[in-house]
Order: sequence, then C-alpha cells, then structure tokens
Amino acid sequence: MESLWQDKDAQHYLNDPLQMRVYSSRLLGQDASLVLHGGGNTSVKAQASNLFGDQETVLYVKGSGWDLASIEKAGFAPVRLNTLQRMAQLEQLSDTDMVNEQRAAMLNPNAPNPSVEAILHAIIPFKYVDHTHADAVVALTNTPDSSDLITELYGKRVLIIPYIMPGFELARQVAKITAEIDWSTLDGMILMNHGVFSFSDDAKTSYETMLKLVSIAEDYLQAQQALRIAAQIPEVSNLQQLADIRKAVSELAGRPMLACLDNSAQACGFASLPDVAKIACQGPLTPDHVIRTKRIPMLVTPDTQADAQAYQQNYQQYFQTYASPDLSCLSPEPRWAVWPLQGTLSFGSSLKETRIIGDIVSHTRKAIQWAENLSSWQSLPAKDIFAMEYWELEQAKLGKSNKRSSLQGKIALVTGAANGIGKACVEALQQNGATVVAVDINPVIKETFKQPDILGIACDLTDSQALQSVVDSTVSRFGGLDILISNAGTFPPSVKLANMDEKTWQQSMAINLTSHQQLLTACQPYLKRGIDPAVVFIASKNVPAPGPGAAAYSVAKAGMTQLARIAALEMGTDGIRVNVLHPNAVFDTAIWTDDILASRAAHYGLSVQAYKTNNLLHQEVTSKDVAGTGLRDGRATVCKNNRGAIAD
Repeated sequence: MESLWQDKDAQHYLNDPLQMRVYSSRLLGQDASLVLHGGGNTSVKAQASNLFGDQETVLYVKGSGWDLASIEKAGFAPVRLNTLQRMAQLEQLSDTDMVNEQRAAMLNPNAPNPSVEAILHAIIPFKYVDHTHADAVVALTNTPDSSDLITELYGKRVLIIPYIMPGFELARQVAKITAEIDWSTLDGMILMNHGVFSFSDDAKTSYETMLKLVSIAEDYLQAQQALRIAAQIPEVSNLQQLADIRKAVSELAGRPMLACLDNSAQACGFASLPDVAKIACQGPLTPDHVIRTKRIPMLVTPDTQADAQAYQQNYQQYFQTYASPDLSCLSPEPRWAVWPLQGTLSFGSSLKETRIIGDIVSHTRKAIQWAENLSSWQSLPAKDIFAMEYWELEQAKLGKSNKRSSLQGKIALVTGAANGIGKACVEALQQNGATVVAVDINPVIKETFKQPDILGIACDLTDSQALQSVVDSTVSRFGGLDILISNAGTFPPSVKLANMDEKTWQQSMAINLTSHQQLLTACQPYLKRGIDPAVVFIASKNVPAPGPGAAAYSVAKAGMTQLARIAALEMGTDGIRVNVLHPNAVFDTAIWTDDILASRAAHYGLSVQAYKTNNLLHQEVTSKDVAGTGLRDGRATVCKNNRGAIAD
C-alpha cells in the first residue's frame, strides 16, 4: 500500500495533536479497502483543560456517526483517560452502563457518543491508535486455518486476538492478555474476523505501520495468486423481474425499498460462480457489517415470490434459534441479493443507504473470492453474527435512523421537470423522501438538481425510443417505479381555428397528448409492480373553461383528461391510482412570459399584479402550490378513488 502522508501538510499540526489525528484519520478513510462507511476508529491521547482550568489526560476517540474520510475535530469524543483505563479492570460491565459511564467521563457533553472500542483504545499505551477493517487482513482471517496463517505471516510482532464481541468484553480480555506484555515489542494487533490495530506515539508511524501490516496480507494474497476475481459480461437485464424482486422485498419490509442493481462484470462474475449459493451464504466480511447487510443475501431464481418467502422463513428460523425471550425479531427482508447472470442487488430505504450496502457487498464479493482462491471462505458462526446484529448498542444505531419521510423508498418520474410545476413536483417529492428521475427536453435538466437522489435526464418525449430508454433507465437504476407525474407540455401561440395550421396542431397533439399516452404505456408494466402506485396528469383549467385562440392546447389537454379517465378505469384493477390536476393561472411557469402576462392583463383591463391575484383569495398561485396539491398528505395523488378528476 502506498502512503498518502505529506510532511508539508502534516507539519502544520505538529503542535495540535487533535488536528494531526484528524489529518491521519482522513488518510485512512480515503482508502475503501481499509475503511467503509463509518467503520474503523482512531484516537489520540492528549492534554485538555477542564472547567477549572486544570489539565487532564483525555482520549479523543472517533465518535459514533462520523466517517474517517471526512471527520473533523468535532467528530472526536473527549473522554477522561483514567476513567476508561479503570473501567477495563472491572470484572463485568453492561453495555448500557459502559455507554453511560463513558458519556459521564466526557469533558464535552455535547460531543458524539464515543466509539464502543474507546476502552480498548485507552489501554493501548501509545498516543495514537488506528483501527481498520482492512479487506485483505479480514479475508485471511475468514479461512479455516486462519490463526496459523496469521501467526506465520506476522510472527511475534503482532498480537493476535481470537474473535470477541467489541466493547467492554474485548477490552477486558485484551487487558488481561497484555498484562505481562511489553507493548514496545509490538507493531500492531489483529482481531480475528474483525480488523487491525496499529499504534505509536507518532501519528505518521502509526499510519504507515497500518499500511505495512495490510501490505503483508496483500503481498501474500498476490504471491498465492489469490487476487483473481471472476468477471462476466452481464445478460440484458430482465427489468420486470427486477421490479418484482423489489416489490417482494418491500412487502417483506412493510415499506418501500429501492433495489439497486450492480451489473458490473465483477458482480456478474461473482453471481454466476457455480457455488455462489454456498459461499455467499457463509456470513458477512466482518460482524460489524451485519447491521447493514444482514447475515446472508437472498438468492434470486425465476420465482421471485418464493425467493422472498424462503428468505423470510430462513431469517425467522435464525432468530428463533439464537434469540433470548426478551428480544423482538427485526424486519425479515434481505439487504442484498445474488442474481445469477445479472449481478448483485442492494436494498435500502434511501439511495444513500442502498449505496452504502452496495459498497460493502462489493468488498465482500472480493474478499470471499480471495479466501476461496486460498482455501475456502469461512465466516464466523451464525451465533456470533446474531449476537452482533441484536447487540443493544447496534440496535441503538438503528433506532436513530428509523425516522422516515412519507415517501421514503418510493421511486418517481416527473416530466417537464426543468422549471415551473414539474420542477416544484420534483422538489416536493424529494423533500418527502422519494428518489426522483427528472426529465426534460432542455439539457439543463442534467445540472438543475444537485441532490444525489434526483437524476436529471434530457429527453424529447415525442421520441418513443428515447422515452422508453428513460423508463428503462429509471427501473434499472432504482429497481422499479411507483409515481408518475406526467407534466411535460407546451403552449402554442394563440391561433383561432380559422387560421390554424397543421404544424401547430400536430405539434401540440404530439407533446401535450400523444407523448403522455406513450409514457403511460411504457410505465404501466412497472407501475403495476410498484408500491401503492399512482399517476398524476397535469392538465389545465382550459379543459373545463377553454378560451378563444387556444384550440390546439385546450383540445390536447382535454384529450389528456379523457386519457386519464380511461387509464383509471383500466389500471385500477392493477392497483394503480390515476388522477388529474387542472391548474389555472400559475404564473411562475415557462409559458407565462412578461409579454404574455402584460397582454392578458390588458385584455381584462387589469394591472399585471391584479391579474395574477384575480381569484377569491386574491393570492398568486405558484408551481409549489400545485405540487403541494398533487402530493397532499405525502401521497402522489389528490384523491383516493380512481374516478376523480380534480378541477382548478
């Protein structure tokens, strides 16, 4: 492994050990083969002033909820070192008491909870301590003869600790094992099936010792030609089955879930291994990952519903085998799946969660194959994984992340999304937790939204092939489709029927009517597999109250309304709700230019402001108001029944 340390950068922190800790922690966090999404932890022992101005020795240890890749000073919890060291000498200490006592010993009560391994960091007699879950090392410890192999590779310069649950018990056992050990003879410590520790009174030495220890494992794997990874070109994805998989998993979870497919050559190679059903179900790379991935994946066959039921039964049996009477079974849905010839899937309530799981799965796939190339992959027994999954401290983390928005996990597609009503709908959907595909003919749509859970796609919706590609991309990226806001439209120049030209008429019909029918037809197979699916057509007040000179627009919007009524009748049997909004005088949309506003106001003998507020409440109606109506009560429809068209 190559060191990223730069003396010219580090020299600025020579008199600030905590900032030096931030610097070297970020170096570790930048390498995903060492640390993944909140994994690993680091610490520094330093002097700090208490309320009375007295100096105390404090352990600054990574706090819960922080990532090493981006950690700041505020991410380190300051805990009195003496208290932590004394806690290690206790014969027993409950997890709850450990957390409470650690918080009570903090100099700053507003700091995050200290790592559950704070006591272990405290008893290591060096200023800087680094801990990672390095892929290469953990892969070696997940083989049948791992203890002998690790001893052979590292000798007496590394302390080898059999797997013990993190927290107080691990710290207590290490304290006993090292009571008579001269720590200066050690370069580091390997916790079997868990990770690696390095330490030094110098931050650079501790960091580069970590790299040296991991490099030994990588070099061994390389020498044994064990770094081979299967690769295979994926088959064309069966998107309807993908939507079925996502729906089955969502139903197990009792809430909408995204299903992100990794169909890279490496993912497909792994998923197509002859013994993948066996090796993928041994257990996670480290017990720490179980809170994200559960113990094993779901195995996908052509019978998706049966796959989900089999997973549920397996999980419930797992729970019944190892649970104590006071435990309640967690939701039984899988967090990832192996799909032969297609790749691997990750499931989550948000795009962020799903991507985290996908990253962990990617590293797990590699490590499994490395271990198999050496001898065989052998994770910890199910009993140990269960203990971590149902550990009260891990469940406390889940509790903090259980708050969900009303549309969390739902997938929406919005057309005409670059401005006006469409843009407002995208923003409202995203704010309510949905993952949104925003479509517009204007290429600016690709840069309009900066949120990671909004994907902007430029598309001419009158191009049926491009339209189908947008729908397919939505499903292949996120696993399905639940909400369609069919909003794209154009307002032709005012032309009376006597002067109507064919181009104006046909163009309005193509954009304002036909494209909506084609989009609905393309979406229907996925909507019927969606979670509480709903369609909202954005029509116009011109349907019930047309004006002269707007025939091309009004007739197309009237056709859209009739299309929606028929769609509601036909699609209701598939559980798809279809509704229509007829907005009137929404002036912050692209069709209302300053010239048009001035002209219409003058036609009625009103000022522009009076014209814009010419309604019973004398309030201007905005795109945001329309979006709010379409998403009333967090639902992508205004009314529950399938026959209601909503007038302005």
